[in-house]
Amino acid sequence: MVFPDYRPRRLRRNETFRALIRETSLSPAHLVYPLFVTTGKGVRAPIGSMPGIDRISVDQLGREAKECLALGIGNVILFGLPDKKDPAASGAYAADGIIQRAIKELKNKAPELMVSTDVCLCEYTSHGHCGILVGEEVDNDATLGILAKTAVSHARAGADMVAPSDMMDGRVGEIRAALDEEDFANVPIMSYAVKYASAFYGPFREAADCAPQFGDRSSYQMDPANVREAIREATLDVEEGADILMVKPAVAYLDVIARLREEFDLPVAAYHVSGEYAMIKAAAAQGWIDEKRVVAETLLAIRRAGADIIITYCAKDYARSLG
Repeated sequence: MVFPDYRPRRLRRNETFRALIRETSLSPAHLVYPLFVTTGKGVRAPIGSMPGIDRISVDQLGREAKECLALGIGNVILFGLPDKKDPAASGAYAADGIIQRAIKELKNKAPELMVSTDVCLCEYTSHGHCGILVGEEVDNDATLGILAKTAVSHARAGADMVAPSDMMDGRVGEIRAALDEEDFANVPIMSYAVKYASAFYGPFREAADCAPQFGDRSSYQMDPANVREAIREATLDVEEGADILMVKPAVAYLDVIARLREEFDLPVAAYHVSGEYAMIKAAAAQGWIDEKRVVAETLLAIRRAGADIIITYCAKDYARSLG
């Protein structure tokens, strides 16, 4: 079949044809919107490096939930900014912690909204690392019980799903066992199975106030050079009971998303991270790109690579663009 017998442009002549044969779909239902929850009342504090994204207090969450639902976004993921931190991350699992209160508020004001929670310790440790330290090293096994305790506290507060992002070995199995033991067998785990030690997280660390006070996270987050290791990491999480596998970041790792999609039949999520978002916003502010089209094309590329779910700060912008 060669030209002129086959002319691909025949099916591109107008939008009706293009829509008829479109291979990849994208809608607000595929998106998860991150929320940064802080202490205080009436707080909506803009994050300088992430235009359009605010730190918000618990009492503002109802309004945020209603806006998301009105735009067709039915899923959020919570990140907490506690008023106090300590080396043991005690605020992560406190019954009256910032995330525990946020979950209850959202479930009270918008019970139909699906609430996922980030399960990590970096936002709660005074040193900013994702686990318990022995000297200046993160002790993997000493961290597992605290992560499990944190996940259970989120489930107890009403979370629909927990999402461990710490990259400790064995944490999915530990969390699954703890949830099941506490009668939360129906709470799924969306594992940050493949999380790279990426420079694209810079704006998030400002937003969540969680930059490490010394060193970096390369001893537990993945080397950006590796893809075969991603399959090994994801395989371990599947064996330990993960329900959804996540790749983070997204745009710079589309090949990794595609590999996971080929290798596993679990749903695949991708985190379109803060640095990827900030670059779009910065270029749009300079008038260098058409922001609406670039956002849509970026999210579509992540879906085309194989992601069933996209966590993105662009969720509301994309949903508004459809109106």
